[in-house]
Amino acid sequence: MTRRSILLWTLSLTTLAATGCGGGSGSGDAAAEKQKLQRIKIGFLMDTTHERWVRDRDLFTERAQFLGANVVTEAGEGDKDRQAQLADKMLAEDIKVLVLVPNDATAAAAIVEKAKAKNVPVISYDRLVRNADVDMYVTFDNVKVGEMQAEYLLSRVPAGNYLLIGGAESDDNAHQIREGQMKVLKPAIDSGKVKIVGQGWAANWRAGEAERMTDAALKKTGNKIDAIVASNDVTAGGAIKALERVNLAGKTLVSGQDAELEGARRVVQGTQAMTVYKPLAALARMAANNAVRLAKGDGIDAGSTTVNNGKKDVPARLLDPIPVDKNNIDGLLINDGFHTREQIYGKAGAGTK
Repeated sequence: MTRRSILLWTLSLTTLAATGCGGGSGSGDAAAEKQKLQRIKIGFLMDTTHERWVRDRDLFTERAQFLGANVVTEAGEGDKDRQAQLADKMLAEDIKVLVLVPNDATAAAAIVEKAKAKNVPVISYDRLVRNADVDMYVTFDNVKVGEMQAEYLLSRVPAGNYLLIGGAESDDNAHQIREGQMKVLKPAIDSGKVKIVGQGWAANWRAGEAERMTDAALKKTGNKIDAIVASNDVTAGGAIKALERVNLAGKTLVSGQDAELEGARRVVQGTQAMTVYKPLAALARMAANNAVRLAKGDGIDAGSTTVNNGKKDVPARLLDPIPVDKNNIDGLLINDGFHTREQIYGKAGAGTK
């Protein structure tokens, strides 16, 4: 073999090696893309993108992706018709499971019906869909949330004028929370120690609705309200805004729920008496685990609890909420990583305990 032949032969081998490497890389990319496309697709359809729900979305997505699923997320932003349209869009995208936070507990039954027509299982997330063939319901014990709110206020104000601010009347959770509140308050109401000077429902859990209801109750009573049983932190914020105008913020006790950042700040500042913490990571993890199981055709892990939604006894998992005030907020919210010390207390108070 001549020197020139040896050189050409060497160059040929080098080219083949390079082509082989390139082909292998392309094949690997194609395999990875194919695997990505074959991943289970799960729809997570929310009511709004308020602070609490963004946290749920991110936690759910992280867990589902870890389990090998792709997650499509949408939010109706407080509009039941928009939520229904987004559900249609998700179902057209060939999702295998729908995880639904209904805006309207009754209207959302139509979403479930459409999903079932396409053999797509539905998990009712945090809020129960009424009169529908839901496969599973994952939530916190909402009756217990209401009990905790009322017990906290009643232990500190055993007699006086109370205002009850519920959440959205179309949300089954709002009714469960009110049930818990009344279970605790009824004996004091019946004995005459507690007088309900106003009660109602805040459409879409809006702060403005709670503010309006508080203004009306203050006018009715001549600014004599001893406690406000607000069903979550958003409605608590609206009520406190009204109380501030008559210098009652921090004097009239106000409950809350969700341990949102603004609610936590008000608790340490003293304008909101308490909130209820719901460890969302546990809820999102449970929902994601079961969504993937359903997508794979496996049975759900629901335990023995069921909740009747008017159509069926829905397999359910009810997690325990935790009451929070300024005495345990550090040990719960900060130590759990839910909020940082600086977020709650600000830079000036971040280093103090």
